[in-house]
Amino acid sequence: MTPEDFPQFLIDDEIKNGAQYLKDKCGSDLDVLIVLGSGLADTLAHDPLGDLIDTFELSDIPGVMKPIADGHLDQMHLYQTLDSEGKKLTIAVALGRTHLYEGHGPDPVTALAKICYAAGVKTAILCNANGCLREWELGDVVAIDDHLNFTGTSPFNGTFFTDISATWDQEYTEALSKVCQRRGNYAIMRGPEYQTMAETRFLHGAGVDCVGMSTVMEALMLHALGVRVCGMSVVSDLSFSTQETDPHAVVEIAARAQQTIRQGIDTILAIQ
Repeated sequence: MTPEDFPQFLIDDEIKNGAQYLKDKCGSDLDVLIVLGSGLADTLAHDPLGDLIDTFELSDIPGVMKPIADGHLDQMHLYQTLDSEGKKLTIAVALGRTHLYEGHGPDPVTALAKICYAAGVKTAILCNANGCLREWELGDVVAIDDHLNFTGTSPFNGTFFTDISATWDQEYTEALSKVCQRRGNYAIMRGPEYQTMAETRFLHGAGVDCVGMSTVMEALMLHALGVRVCGMSVVSDLSFSTQETDPHAVVEIAARAQQTIRQGIDTILAIQ
């Protein structure tokens, strides 16, 4: 199977129905997908990206499950704005996502990514919260440079041999690194439990800068489909701390980073 065959292999009728639902909502193809993770749902609330076309529940989209994690909303907003050359951009903003730890497997986790690709998306900005393995500050935003997948699973099945060495678009990452406080490698664990101290030391030694439970499955799927992918991750927990991780605090700290996230989004939209 070659990359040219991937869409035919990955996009089934349910995904096409979801894509048509989105295109009917906005009256055109989509250009950009933004996923706002834990605690980031209000990032655009007081400073929208452009004209708000529609707001609806993510779970209204055929094939998409309702997000259930703290800090994730069952909402999608559709915007239209202009790029640097005056061309119309149609942007889908998801205020939540589905996670592997919910027990459904990779297909529901990547459903929205596939639907948005089938609806025309060429660029994706994926945002999340993390546990930090470096001496960084709570609320720092990390431009994701690369990732490590420790979930034991993949969004692909069969003889699907795809090169993922360039999953994270380097032009976009370079641009984000000028806005974000940090740049580094993100590791995904399945969760929902946080890692042990032994696992934290292992991850640190493996070159991991921050760790979380999302985003990588979506990034892999989008990259395989030819979408340019970038990511921002908010330091919301210090993994070497002896204090227990408070999931509510994770969401609250992530929310404080909304200004940087917004600047990062604007930076990527400006170079479309």
